[in-house]
Amino acid sequence: MVCLSPTPIWTTRLTDTGINLAFVRLAVQSGARALIADLRLTEEAEILIKQSPGKIAFTTCDVSNWRGLENLPSEVQKAFGKNAVAQVWIAGAALFEPEWTSFLHDKEKDHYKALQVNTEHPIKLTRIAMRSCLGADKPGVVLIVASMAGITGSYGAALYCASKHAVVGFTKSTAQADIDENIKVVCCCPGIVATPMWKGEAAKDIAAQYQYNDDVAIMPEDVAEAMKDMVEQAKYKGGTLLEVSKARLRGELESRQALVGDSPEMKAYMDHCYAPIREVFRKERGTSGSGSNGA
Repeated sequence: MVCLSPTPIWTTRLTDTGINLAFVRLAVQSGARALIADLRLTEEAEILIKQSPGKIAFTTCDVSNWRGLENLPSEVQKAFGKNAVAQVWIAGAALFEPEWTSFLHDKEKDHYKALQVNTEHPIKLTRIAMRSCLGADKPGVVLIVASMAGITGSYGAALYCASKHAVVGFTKSTAQADIDENIKVVCCCPGIVATPMWKGEAAKDIAAQYQYNDDVAIMPEDVAEAMKDMVEQAKYKGGTLLEVSKARLRGELESRQALVGDSPEMKAYMDHCYAPIREVFRKERGTSGSGSNGA
């Protein structure tokens, strides 16, 4: 299981949704240092940084650009020292069916930006985090903020649901990394959360379409508390999916792998199947503290 140092560095992608801002507050209160990677800071985040001197750093990052993601380990070192390594990584960026990147309106020419942000970014960030922690020979945690839309489906948000289903499947598939490499990948699946996405004049159309009201929503702090527990508590093993919603505040979801070594024959098959993966990670362990090279 993950072992956090007295002053761990938590790397998060902060969005204006409120969930990740609430999580950064908890991280700082727990004695952690945090690097926020985002396009820009919200006013609330700027205030939090001023209130937490030396504990929170910010770097500009477009999560749809892999080069920006690859720079994060070195940005951690710039912020907190040449031997600093982030051991907790939070993939929290997401787009919820804006008109300019959606299945319905279909305006983009080459790709869906929503898939780059919601799906590619968490997967790529996980690989970077693993390389960084392995290079420093340290345990680590990657927490992906998905959604209950990654378990269910909605005709009104087909692309968003598809993007979240992908990272749910990815989380299940990386459960073995906890056993083999002491790096656990887990996934928080919030229901409807009372965030700025549903509030204000700019959000009135989407709030009306999905009939949003505060009675069915949970607070960002509820999700952040669950995320913190997933990071810190050994009972949440790699591959865990946790629902956080009004109906089921802390409900662990089924996270069954296709391959389970419950017999000598299956274990032998898994050892054979996983051998090339283990070999790659074995070569990466202890090679450096940055993990910023390669793909």
